[in-house]
Amino acid sequence: MGFFDFLKGAGKEPPKPEPVQRETAMSAAEKQAVNDRRIAMGIAKHVESLGLEIQDFSVKVNGDTAAVNGTVEDQATKEKVVLAVGNTMGIARVDDQIEVVKPEPEAQFHTVASGESLSLIAKKYYGDAMKYPVIFEANKPMLSDPDKIYPGQVLRIPPIE
Repeated sequence: MGFFDFLKGAGKEPPKPEPVQRETAMSAAEKQAVNDRRIAMGIAKHVESLGLEIQDFSVKVNGDTAAVNGTVEDQATKEKVVLAVGNTMGIARVDDQIEVVKPEPEAQFHTVASGESLSLIAKKYYGDAMKYPVIFEANKPMLSDPDKIYPGQVLRIPPIE
């Protein structure tokens, strides 16, 4: 549990907020609160669409910080939820309050730099470029293709035994 930092300008586009009725009667703080709730709802739907199993899941957004709560079976699912939330454009920090039923060793996180591939990242962490499928599998379902990573994206790098 704790805070994880992400690049605010990289990631999946959050849902576009719908115009608020009676917008002129709302203060800037009220408009921001409505926008934050809509973004949180969109992030929650995105996490659900990935099929990640998390009980009592909730997301609260406050500006560029998202707080996530819930319970998962394993460390990998927890890390995937954090990454799915943090790899949303406009989110710079995730406050992870997710509980893990069966604790396991934590994965490292890696922020993709321009020109990097999963092979280069595997070479850096594992000493073997051919271990890129380990990283690809560790980041499913957020990744659908090993060649579709982007600068600023944060990936899980699990330990190898």
